[in-house]
Amino acid sequence: MDLLNTLVDKGLRRETPTREEALAVLATSDDDLLEVVAAAGRVRRHWFGRRVKLNYLVNLKSGLCPEDCSYCSQRLGSKAEILKYTWLKPGQASEAAAAGVAGGAKRVCLVASGRGPTERDVDRVSETIRTIKEQNEGVEVCACLGLLSDGQAERLREAGADAYNHNLNTSESTYGDITTTHTYADRVDTVNKAHAAGLSACSGLIAGMGESDEDLVDVVFSLRELDPDSVPVNFLIPFEGTPLAKEWNLTPQRCLRILAMTRFVCPDVEVRIAGGREVHLRSMQPLALHLANSIFLGDYLTSEGQAGKADLEMIADAGFEVEGTGEVTLPEHRAAGRGGCGSHGDGADGGACGSHEGNGGCGSHAGGGVCGSAPAAAEVPAAGEARTDLVAVRRRGAGTDLAPNA
Repeated sequence: MDLLNTLVDKGLRRETPTREEALAVLATSDDDLLEVVAAAGRVRRHWFGRRVKLNYLVNLKSGLCPEDCSYCSQRLGSKAEILKYTWLKPGQASEAAAAGVAGGAKRVCLVASGRGPTERDVDRVSETIRTIKEQNEGVEVCACLGLLSDGQAERLREAGADAYNHNLNTSESTYGDITTTHTYADRVDTVNKAHAAGLSACSGLIAGMGESDEDLVDVVFSLRELDPDSVPVNFLIPFEGTPLAKEWNLTPQRCLRILAMTRFVCPDVEVRIAGGREVHLRSMQPLALHLANSIFLGDYLTSEGQAGKADLEMIADAGFEVEGTGEVTLPEHRAAGRGGCGSHGDGADGGACGSHEGNGGCGSHAGGGVCGSAPAAAEVPAAGEARTDLVAVRRRGAGTDLAPNA
């Protein structure tokens, strides 16, 4: 296919595709899907080999957010039956982080619900960062605390943070339909603050909120312009009790096309499969590893993910390998002079954090089921039907009395 050959050539040269080419990737048929995956996989392997970076979420403060982001189970007015708790103590957060590191995670992402941190919150998170770094040698730490005020990014970096995450989530033209309590420009400003402070910038999107192909291309092109080191691609988890609870718009095939388009537009950036991969990619998750070079291990902010053991088995079975702590994530031209985490000194990395997309904190079941319940034989809905059976609220890990298990 001429389109794919062109996109591969551009990806290997770090040349930006046209909007028309990006839209054409999203418009490809299911019959051509494997060709699309193979083409984007060539670009992924050129810049990242067969390495998969593992990231681990620690939800420092869950629920009761004053913002009204429609996708979020922690939003103002949410009726989702998620865990709600105030700030974890540094020792608690470090203990949760250690479970992820033991499972192979190279980066720990510290997330807190809310509009943005107060100065006291920055003090609290700074102490947590120092504790985690002292107790987990070589680990990278990303903070994701919402909108930043002047000077806060610098303070987080001084405390030892390697990165900061704040997602754009959707296109500028449709942002007001999703959130009204802050603006798209506010989000861009926070990413720029992270850049300016010398943190590695992470910013991504949420797919599946009813957006058009044009919206998806718009947000990915905006991300390319912002030049984060990491682009997490979240797939909406339609939590009951949120305004988007009925938005089941994704198929595994569409998710793969979205990841491929993101890879072509951002060829040398860490593309991370974030929240919702288990819900929407399902048995197609191994194919997605040919497109993305990073995933979250275990659970998310407020929802359970695939068991950490199953994540590791999936990576090995697909012929990939877990990236080690001694390896630099980004290609040499991006990582040069940027420090041990292999990211821009003017950027930030993180993950599904920052968008509070109704995912869950750290820790996952060794057996993968809902905590305290036996696996039940459930009818599998027909193709195209809502898979509400795959949405499970996180009930273990940080903020609970059950230890995390990566």
